[in-house]
Amino acid sequence: MPRLRVSMSNPDSTDLQRAEADYQALIEAHQTLLLSTVTADGQPEISYAPYVRDQAGRFYIFVSELAGHTRNLQQQGWAAILFIRAEAESRNPFARERLVLKCRADELSRSDPDYGEMLARLEQRFGDTVALLKGLPDFHLFVLTPTAGHYVVGFGKTYQLELPAGRLSPVLPPG
Repeated sequence: MPRLRVSMSNPDSTDLQRAEADYQALIEAHQTLLLSTVTADGQPEISYAPYVRDQAGRFYIFVSELAGHTRNLQQQGWAAILFIRAEAESRNPFARERLVLKCRADELSRSDPDYGEMLARLEQRFGDTVALLKGLPDFHLFVLTPTAGHYVVGFGKTYQLELPAGRLSPVLPPG
């Protein structure tokens, strides 16, 4: 993917459109998301989960009660997710391209109309593993709805993500 070159002091609409396409491509380049949650006693935990995404930009994950993040999602109802460019594809480890989203986390009950559709999409994307897991009673389907976010392309190239529209606005350096 071509690297974004944007003058953050005066980005034009073409630069912003390219950045919007690039952050969407970063998401699509991953089958899993990095998941940050908080325990009941305020301790941070990080994990990952395979996902599917709907047309509204929400992420669906199917996770086990045996994983700490499942309990954290049930108790706290919030998470942060991260998509980051691989180190091997990045010029500088201090300036890796990344998208961070703060998300509301809601568990879908098995009777929810979206439950079957999202499990079918997970099974289509990930195959027999999901077919096996969906029969286990300790797995839960969560929808992660982004509420805020930021996209970092490199040094001094940061955008605030305006939700729910998914539009970017540059974060200008102080001064």
